[in-house]
Amino acid sequence: MSAPDTFTVSEPAWLTARRERAVERMGHLPMPQFRGVEGWEFTELKGFDIDAYAPVRGGVDGAFDRVAPLFSHDVEGTMHLEQTDAIWHTPAPAESEGPVVIPLSVAAERYPDIVQAHLGTVVTAQTPWTARNDAHWSGGAFVYVPKGLAVEVPIMLTAIHEQPGTALHWRTLVVLEEGAEAEVWQQALSPDDECDGTFNSVVELVVGANAKLRFVEGQDLGEKRWVFGQQRSVVGRDGALDWISLGFGSGRGKVFLETNLAGAGAHTAVTGAYATRGRQHIDFDTLQEHAAPNTTSDLAFRGILADRSTAVWRGMIKVDPGAQQTDAFQESRNLLISKRAHADAIPGLEILANDVRCTHAAAIAQIDRDQIFYLRSHGLPESLARRLVIEGFLHALVERFEEGTVQRVVTRALEARLERVLGL
Repeated sequence: MSAPDTFTVSEPAWLTARRERAVERMGHLPMPQFRGVEGWEFTELKGFDIDAYAPVRGGVDGAFDRVAPLFSHDVEGTMHLEQTDAIWHTPAPAESEGPVVIPLSVAAERYPDIVQAHLGTVVTAQTPWTARNDAHWSGGAFVYVPKGLAVEVPIMLTAIHEQPGTALHWRTLVVLEEGAEAEVWQQALSPDDECDGTFNSVVELVVGANAKLRFVEGQDLGEKRWVFGQQRSVVGRDGALDWISLGFGSGRGKVFLETNLAGAGAHTAVTGAYATRGRQHIDFDTLQEHAAPNTTSDLAFRGILADRSTAVWRGMIKVDPGAQQTDAFQESRNLLISKRAHADAIPGLEILANDVRCTHAAAIAQIDRDQIFYLRSHGLPESLARRLVIEGFLHALVERFEEGTVQRVVTRALEARLERVLGL
């Protein structure tokens, strides 16, 4: 790992002006009221003061050694970009024909044309969180893959929030030009479960025509932290996005995960998983927007809930006028391993074209006692029988990936989280 970046970044005037406009918006965007704003019917913000968490400043080097990574990559040559609070590490520069993987703050200075052309064009929602992210992000991550380039090694982005009582506003911009291919992993971590704080992320993914992106992201933040996310992708003609999202940590919050199939023939597969315990509350709000004809999307979320934890998945398939020959599917399945755990699964359809196929499914259930009985009748103790049933439930998600690195790494992450949830 290289030393922390200590040089001063010269921020372009256009970015400074953008921040100033965001500060002005902050005073005019009210916080959503519980059950008073669509999408916030199940996540209460009582006791949350957004301005009580000052933007994080500085940081202590070496925090990566004090956290357990969510994703342990075993691929030689993986490209790493790491940030602890407001201190980032600049990796060695790539070859001239290679991808650009640098902090977004640095990219705004070195690649202003690319950054200015895309920053804020994918995530356009105006909320108290996006405004504060616009105003206060620093460091962040920028991944740019030029036209026709296939990146052979994974790209790993890590954000560590360590300082208690602060807000880390994390910003990611990934741009793949026409025909490019890449695999990007992103993880948000914190060293302990005891510190309060807010992690506020904005993720923008631009997948060009005939480009292919696999984006694997997850958070394993301390369970006293709030987490808010506005994540959105735009997929061009014949482009493909494989998006995997794992939500393990945090105490409360809400994440919007949206895909926009903007070009004919575009495809996206979205796979999500969460595993909660204690009094955690996880809220995912997903959107599959089909804005062009002959597009396909496939979304599957699964959750494991223990103790008195709660989870919400709210999904919408939206088919715009003219988006004929759309083929879309979504499902959410939740397994309650405690009688006091609770989950809500709310699928939805908004179809404005007449030649489409859109389907959805949702299920919430306790562990099947017949399955436990069957396994115990073959000599297994009840604790092991319960674990095998839960692992089988989650394995259906892993089967969505081809055999290889992604399947192994995601499986390890799920197994490690399951051990914590079950108290093993």
